[in-house]
Amino acid sequence: MPGRPSRGYQPAKSSSHHSPSSRWRGRFAEAGLPGLNDRRRCGRPVSFTPLQAAEVKALACRLPAETGVPISRWSCPELAREAARRGITPFMSASTVRRWLAQDALKPWQHRSWIFITDPGLRLKAARVLDLYARTWQSEQLGDDEYVISADEKTSIQARCRCHPTLAPGKARAMRVNHTYGRGGALAYLAAYDVHHAHVFGRTEPRTGIVPFMNLVTQVMSQEPYSSAKRVLWIVDNGSSHRGQKATDRLAAAFPNAVMVHTPCTPPG
Repeated sequence: MPGRPSRGYQPAKSSSHHSPSSRWRGRFAEAGLPGLNDRRRCGRPVSFTPLQAAEVKALACRLPAETGVPISRWSCPELAREAARRGITPFMSASTVRRWLAQDALKPWQHRSWIFITDPGLRLKAARVLDLYARTWQSEQLGDDEYVISADEKTSIQARCRCHPTLAPGKARAMRVNHTYGRGGALAYLAAYDVHHAHVFGRTEPRTGIVPFMNLVTQVMSQEPYSSAKRVLWIVDNGSSHRGQKATDRLAAAFPNAVMVHTPCTPPG
């Protein structure tokens, strides 16, 4: 019949359930305070004490130079070795140190770089650059024939050439790459980025300087749409290749529709 339970059906028996609080009250009633201690459990016993973990964390908060270790920053393997050398633990793996540090709420061993701002015109210069990223110049929206270029230089890039060509993958064979290379000296890479059109211009030069930078400018400004644009604003830092009013005048003399915009000055380093 519909709704009738099948043969052999037995209703589930209700099982008694004890809440954790009642279980702890029972243990206290049976044995008093000793009954609240941890009981023996299956599995491997704890290898390290909370004191050892705290001492390793305290060591991670100190500079390596204070302990005479010839490194600038601690790594987990170095901390494990130093803990064993100091007698904190006879042996400890780097993964244990990594787990302790990751689980801790306070992480004073981490650091963040920062600098003093020395440019008195920081607010004005930074606002001008940020406005350009938002397509605004001197409180007016940029037109369709106005462009923003951000330029910079990367020095001392190693030019390396592969000694053997890479072999394409074949049937049941992965691509083969030989990592032996020959050094071709150091080069400087100069790049200009069209901020609003996501286009990158780049070139390599033997070194940085006024001439290499102007070569990059010429590479960009000699092609459309920049050569006939109403205005092209070049955002640059305060490197020696394009520092100060002389660099601004030099750019304007070479390309009358180009305007140089400097970022705030930062301390040398």
